[in-house]
Amino acid sequence: MLDALEVVTTVVVGLMVGVEFSVAFIMNRILDALPEDSGQLGHAHGGRMLGALMPFWYMGSLVLIAIWAVAGWQHQGAGLVVTAAGLLILSVVMSILLLVPINNRNKAWTPENRPADWKKQLNRWQRYHYIRVAVIVAAFTLLVAALA
Repeated sequence: MLDALEVVTTVVVGLMVGVEFSVAFIMNRILDALPEDSGQLGHAHGGRMLGALMPFWYMGSLVLIAIWAVAGWQHQGAGLVVTAAGLLILSVVMSILLLVPINNRNKAWTPENRPADWKKQLNRWQRYHYIRVAVIVAAFTLLVAALA
């Protein structure tokens, strides 16, 4: 049973990392290459879509990691799982404090109401997102290492 939990948790977290990696290194570049303000509109749409999904995915991943840590406490690699949970908690705190406020503003912007510094705000979001991606990649790497 623990083996199945480990695999399911690793796959769920790995897929989440893949989505966030894709946003950082593929989708943002595509959106930024669109003409004029189309990129901001795309970011706003993506923010609405992923903003509705990702909180559940992050919290679900954290719950799975916590269950793995408790169920596998006596097994080798438990420390790696706990550290991965800590990193995922850090990413959630970063999201709430740094990324979500920018995303919430951006997803409500239209060409008529967006602020003059909208590009600066989107660039700040992207910088924070790169850091978050590094944190969750590290958490995922620890989970994979814990499988060994």
